[in-house]
Amino acid sequence: MNPRLQPELFDDAFLIQRLFALGLKGVNSVESHQNCAVMVSVTSRGVLRIHCGYAYAPDSVLAAIVTFVKPGIRRQRRREAEAAILAFPVDSFAPPRPRRRRRRPSTRPGDRSLVRRLAALHDQLNARHFDGGLARIPFRVSRRMRTRLGELMLDAADRPIEIAISYRHVHRDGWDEAEQTLLHEMIHQWQAENGQPVDHGAIFRKKARGVGITPRAMRDVGHSPTSS
Repeated sequence: MNPRLQPELFDDAFLIQRLFALGLKGVNSVESHQNCAVMVSVTSRGVLRIHCGYAYAPDSVLAAIVTFVKPGIRRQRRREAEAAILAFPVDSFAPPRPRRRRRRPSTRPGDRSLVRRLAALHDQLNARHFDGGLARIPFRVSRRMRTRLGELMLDAADRPIEIAISYRHVHRDGWDEAEQTLLHEMIHQWQAENGQPVDHGAIFRKKARGVGITPRAMRDVGHSPTSS
């Protein structure tokens, strides 16, 4: 079993010493990280950023890193060096830190009556325009939305998980316009639930005309066009 690097106990000095011993030049400093999206990079300030798992790499891999960041290196040699770098299993020594899940904003207690009204309107429009085929979905009234009237939220598998409607939109433009926005987002919900791309393409436009709304991503509401 490979030993795992303890990031909090890790000292950059030995890794840096090995890199310079193998001929590292042209960088101002070296920093380690645990970001598995970009293993090795050089910033505009000349800082070499390297995944700390390479502390356990053999000299051949570190030599490939030195080659990869060397200015003026030929493309073929750079590609060969990149292949050697990526072949080393850094995850076995320094697994990535788990990402903190961002907490989605919630509806303010004073706006919950709007959420109930939106949910009831969704039921009515679902029966009228979608033969009751859409799933019930949570609603959120957002006071943060400035450039959107509404938005359908999807999870990582592109499944609908929430519809958010702008608080300003409802109070500024009224419920007739809010109904148009809700229908817009319900078409996106219909797309997602039927395995279609969630976009404003030909299928969206045809469905929008069928339910009687403007088949555009941008709508003129109030004094300025806003996206929904």
